[in-house]
Amino acid sequence: MMIQTTKPESKLDLINEESRKEIDQWIAKYPVEQKQSASMAALRIVQDQNGGYLTTELMDAVAEYLDMPAIAVYEVASFYSMYELKPVGRHKICVCTNISCMLCDSDEIVAHLEKSLGIKLGETTPDGRITLKEVECLGACVDAPVAQIGDTYHEKLTPAKIDKILSSLN
Repeated sequence: MMIQTTKPESKLDLINEESRKEIDQWIAKYPVEQKQSASMAALRIVQDQNGGYLTTELMDAVAEYLDMPAIAVYEVASFYSMYELKPVGRHKICVCTNISCMLCDSDEIVAHLEKSLGIKLGETTPDGRITLKEVECLGACVDAPVAQIGDTYHEKLTPAKIDKILSSLN
């Protein structure tokens, strides 16, 4: 009896060509022996490729692509709040609750968002439209309270500004 074996697909196949090209641009910014320095950018790129979140398989693919231990990639992905390890809504609202924003009533902004959306921090609306996330600092303290949606910062927030922002999201 002949046993046929097939080589398992490489995890690298999970990273599409466009993403590889973008990751390679980041790798080129570092010395050859330090290409793992591109891990944060690579995770962001494959997260975007995957609709906004990372899977274990994608993190493994990044580790393989950058020739680094998978655990090191997991550590990066689980430490920074910009990475998601489960599906998120089409719009992710990241609200800063650090000291400057807190002193400028970010708790009121969070309460208004939770009431308006019918969800709590860390949850996604049932229709998958919006995920509400608490973040430690967005680095825009002078314009507190602040939230980030996609690549856009929304500053000096009030409940009225929140309502206008929410109505503009599709």
